[in-house]
Amino acid sequence: MAQRAIREYDGKAIFSKHWEKYFSGFHYGFKSVLVTSGQELLDKAQEHGFEWLKQEALVAKPDMLFGKRGKNDLVLFKSSKPGDVTLEEAAAWIDAKMAVTTTLLTGQHGHLTHFIVEPFTPHSQEQEYYISATTVGEDDVLYMSAEGGMEVEEGWDEKVNEVTIPINMSDADMEHAVRAKVPSDISSSDKEAFTSFAIQFFRFYRDLNFAYLEINPIVMLENNNMAILDLVARLDDTAGFMMVDEWGEIEYPTAFGMEDQSPEEKAIAEADSKSGASLKLTILNPLGRIWTMVAGGGASVVYADTIADLTGDVSQLANYGEYSGGPTTGETKFYADTLIDLMTRTPDAEGRDKILIIGGAIANFTDVAKTFTGIIQSFEENIEKMREHNIQVYVRRGGPNYEKGLKDIKEAADRLGLYIEVYGPQTHVTDIVRMALEK
Repeated sequence: MAQRAIREYDGKAIFSKHWEKYFSGFHYGFKSVLVTSGQELLDKAQEHGFEWLKQEALVAKPDMLFGKRGKNDLVLFKSSKPGDVTLEEAAAWIDAKMAVTTTLLTGQHGHLTHFIVEPFTPHSQEQEYYISATTVGEDDVLYMSAEGGMEVEEGWDEKVNEVTIPINMSDADMEHAVRAKVPSDISSSDKEAFTSFAIQFFRFYRDLNFAYLEINPIVMLENNNMAILDLVARLDDTAGFMMVDEWGEIEYPTAFGMEDQSPEEKAIAEADSKSGASLKLTILNPLGRIWTMVAGGGASVVYADTIADLTGDVSQLANYGEYSGGPTTGETKFYADTLIDLMTRTPDAEGRDKILIIGGAIANFTDVAKTFTGIIQSFEENIEKMREHNIQVYVRRGGPNYEKGLKDIKEAADRLGLYIEVYGPQTHVTDIVRMALEK
């Protein structure tokens, strides 16, 4: 399966095109425009069918294949200032954002070029829900939560129910499996409607050959009206030849910031675009002493902040990034190969050992042993370079199969003659940073 990310606008357009077939009983008023300047937005408002741009409060945000737009302060909506956001204000905001270089919390930077503009949807937090589907191994997995929005990833295990649906499971058994796992904390007034929507959502995901599909949040309004506030989608482009009519005109855009990236950053971004996992890399200082291979976007922020705080010198941090979401052994090896190649190109200017932090919190569904197999394979291929630069490895990880993963990587490092310290979830998530710096 070759996974290709698409814009939020295109994902919503596919929903709209097939809504009546898959979501009977629910209503979705698709009002959305994709623009590349404030002037284009103003011009669009003069066209027939887009009068709502002049009549309704608006929401504007970039549509460029990166998430956490709210946390990056890249969403213009009603509560950001008194009064509704007007057409003219949205156009001015778009032009202002396009005129400057944008740097995300991940460290990615570049120029914003595409924006999605929609009506503002008044609702309460209690009306927000989370739903997504993806492929894990040879099965599909449906994820559901009574809590939508930016914080759903925090406390994932407690908040999100998952349903594994093998490819050969009957439709009746699929329905039964979904009903059995609908979150109990969904309000009683919405539970039956949410259950019905979840079943139809999964059929839509599978029939339309999505590789990943997430709505966060889906808002359930009165009279079975639904609002898709944020959407992330990847298509299985090996099915493209038979999905021309179903998908319509689809663009596979370049990931944000790639035009300014190094060859290594572009290679990781390209791997990310073809994977169901998340592979991110930003090189901060190629001469830095401390390199990180961190599982999870949130953990990446925590590790970067901890390194900057404990060293008092952010220039020592060489990179920022993540590998998460269940990467394959091969994908993990490629990521590790790239990091080791970068960190062994030049010796430390002060002759110090280099440090590789392999960290992360406790995985939700990533098989730790499988990903660590990829890291071990990379160690084996790059051992001479790692010895030459006296690379010291510090590991902290938890999650499925973590005991085997930690045991395997410790045994491999000892066999190869690498200095390594290995810790599980009993150790605080960032303690290995302190240990490495004290050593």
